[in-house]
Amino acid sequence: MPAPHLLAFDLDDTLAPSKSAIDPRIGGLLIALAERVEVAIISGGQLAQFTAQVVDRLPDAAAEVRERIHLLPTCGTQYYRLTGDGVRTVYAHALTDDEKSRALTAVEQEARRLGYWEAETWGPILEDRGSQITFSALGQQAPLQAKSAWDPTGAKKNELRAAVAAALPDLEVRSGGSTSVDITHRGIDKAYGMRQLAAQTGISLDDMLFVGDRLDPDGNDYPVLAMGVHCQAVTGWQDTATFLDGLIPTLQLRRPVNDRG
Repeated sequence: MPAPHLLAFDLDDTLAPSKSAIDPRIGGLLIALAERVEVAIISGGQLAQFTAQVVDRLPDAAAEVRERIHLLPTCGTQYYRLTGDGVRTVYAHALTDDEKSRALTAVEQEARRLGYWEAETWGPILEDRGSQITFSALGQQAPLQAKSAWDPTGAKKNELRAAVAAALPDLEVRSGGSTSVDITHRGIDKAYGMRQLAAQTGISLDDMLFVGDRLDPDGNDYPVLAMGVHCQAVTGWQDTATFLDGLIPTLQLRRPVNDRG
């Protein structure tokens, strides 16, 4: 594709290991990228996770560079922009109390019925993220090794997703991270987030590139590929870093405002 005007990234297992902070190398690459194009992160986590994993780990940069970074937590049901002073809300589409209650009930009932409700976990299994209900089989803070061992093929997660989707036909139910299932308003997934990026920035989807580790048909990155956006598959943050090392030198550096005549 021609040089992209915007790069969007999945977070867990694309920019960083699940629930972990980005490596300094990734932080430097994201800023170098934002010196050239718009940068977006779309993931199922909530804003606090984005902040702890990414925002707080970015190296210092000019305000106009930080303002090219877009954050879309909970798969695009929320949209934030970085500013020189912090984070600005663009929108947040919260679930109603009734939708939250039904989602929490359905996912717990189906997980128990299928035998996927674990007795020993690292933190809560269910989380209300405002615009998304998330089931994490081993809890929000489970270590990577335990999460990888719980469902190495994704079969458990996919079975649970299908069961909960049948119980909640008016809501969107999809596979999330390695042990999670996410529930949002109907029609909201990462493709929705990409369309919101196009609407907010004025950049065509044809001029965007998405980078993710789950572009397979059962993966939560697949809706972006299915909608026709250019995609780059990666297998971890090191793979992403290698890809960016090759891409960034091909992109034109934007001149700072005070250097423009």
